[in-house]
Amino acid sequence: MAEATASREWNIRGSEKGDDGFFEVRWSPFVKADKYRITSSAPALGGIVELYWRDLAGALNQFGLQRSWYGGVRATLRERTDPELERDPRRLSILEAHKDEIYYRYSLSESSADMDDVMFFLMTTLFPGSDATGHSGRYQHIHLREVEPEELLHK
Repeated sequence: MAEATASREWNIRGSEKGDDGFFEVRWSPFVKADKYRITSSAPALGGIVELYWRDLAGALNQFGLQRSWYGGVRATLRERTDPELERDPRRLSILEAHKDEIYYRYSLSESSADMDDVMFFLMTTLFPGSDATGHSGRYQHIHLREVEPEELLHK
């Protein structure tokens, strides 16, 4: 029960001032991807998921960013970390090449519009020029602050 309570701390919080939206993304700790751990501990709630692979120098390299709604974070992680379920050739090649070094983190949200705005900000910031998802249209400017836990979970 402590894990379920803690996972709700890892969420997206939003506020507005005038025409600006302000978001705080509180990320979960990084967790080594394992389908059994995902099934037993990742929440079936909406949110945003980031996927990473660890290189030989120990650095985490991001290879995925996705919002999840239906089926929640759990379903998205199961699909995006299992080579038998992943359909995207680029992500599949990373999963196969780094199968024992895949990590994830997530932040939960009950608001589809908030996830749209956060995804828009992250995509345009992390992957400029990519086909960014659209924002909600509620704000003239979107501001984002990320809060990251210090720990890396290996269990």
